[in-house]
Amino acid sequence: MGNKKEISGRKLLGIAGMGWMFDAMDVGMLSFIIAALKVEWNLSAEQMGWIGSINSIGMAVGALLFGLMADRIGRKNVFILTLLLFSIGSGASAFATSLTIFLVFRFIIGMGLGGELPVASTLVSESVPMEKRGRIVVLLESFWAGGWLVAALISYFVIPKYGWQVAMLISAIPALYALYLRLDLPDSPRFTAAKEKEKISVLQGIAKLWSKEHGRQTAMLWIVWFCVVFSYYGMFLWLPSVMVMKGFSLIKSFEYVLIMTLAQLPGYFTAAWFIEKFGRKFVLVVYLIGTAISAYFFGTANSTSLLMVAGILLSFFNLGAWGGLYAYTPEQYPTMIRGTGAGLAASFGRIGGVLGPLVVGYLVAQKTSISIIFTIFCISVLVGAFTVLFLGKETKRKELV
Repeated sequence: MGNKKEISGRKLLGIAGMGWMFDAMDVGMLSFIIAALKVEWNLSAEQMGWIGSINSIGMAVGALLFGLMADRIGRKNVFILTLLLFSIGSGASAFATSLTIFLVFRFIIGMGLGGELPVASTLVSESVPMEKRGRIVVLLESFWAGGWLVAALISYFVIPKYGWQVAMLISAIPALYALYLRLDLPDSPRFTAAKEKEKISVLQGIAKLWSKEHGRQTAMLWIVWFCVVFSYYGMFLWLPSVMVMKGFSLIKSFEYVLIMTLAQLPGYFTAAWFIEKFGRKFVLVVYLIGTAISAYFFGTANSTSLLMVAGILLSFFNLGAWGGLYAYTPEQYPTMIRGTGAGLAASFGRIGGVLGPLVVGYLVAQKTSISIIFTIFCISVLVGAFTVLFLGKETKRKELV
């Protein structure tokens, strides 16, 4: 590892990736917990939608607040702080006795999640060599699939037998891990160097995002983030519940979602390979179009086999696109506003995460067909794909400044 200021790409990937995996475990379990709470607390479709949405409101606030903080107090400190916040929130939510208390804890958990993801990808982007940067950030995202797999396994084996509270307590384990992280994780060398050169205020940083120099990238990122987050949380938080609506038992729906989740891993690994070979725009556009087509066929599927194939392809393309998005976002800005730029793009995107589950909840309550709901997500993802195609600039092998 050399001196304390250096860290190998592999070790950094492992440290940041484990944090990412715990985040995904929490979000992944939430979709199963919502399905369990519907039975236990007799929740309406609208109330189920609000659980997902309050999580995203917290993520929007967290991405904004901690993105700005990352350019002030450093990537490392914010990374540890956000991990602690969501871990403690997860453990505490196991003791919630009503929907209102549960929603308060979901907001706190969301703040931690929302702040951690863009800050971790920024830290990794700034700490690895240019020629490996895209691949390593996509591989960082692949830990998300690992977290979802752990979530699906816990949900399948733990929730039906021991209850959702035990599952939430298991997800609080990262609090201890976050404290361990503090021991020898150095901050981003680019942030350390830039901090010594110049200081700008929060408002100056935000103004720079919309300057002539960066305005186009900012507009492009905000649109893509909104479309991707809106469709992802709308579709994936409702997956187990949608399977139940299509006539499968709760246990059977958990089983099918677990199989679909496995498809996320090849989605990431292929995206990681393509991103350095063909570029960021190629990966984002192709994988988003693949997501849109899969979403349409998932919504209209009228047989179990078609539902499974569409669901597997949906996981494959959607999570590959996420990997591309996290690699692409920090590369749009110089170091002094990188945390702010990535955080605000993610924060604006989380507004889509608020609306997605709510839209599904209200449309289900209105007896709208699943095919129409998934067609809305199909269109949303296509808007994101064409925004990257026409407004995005290729950043493959671009030196960060």
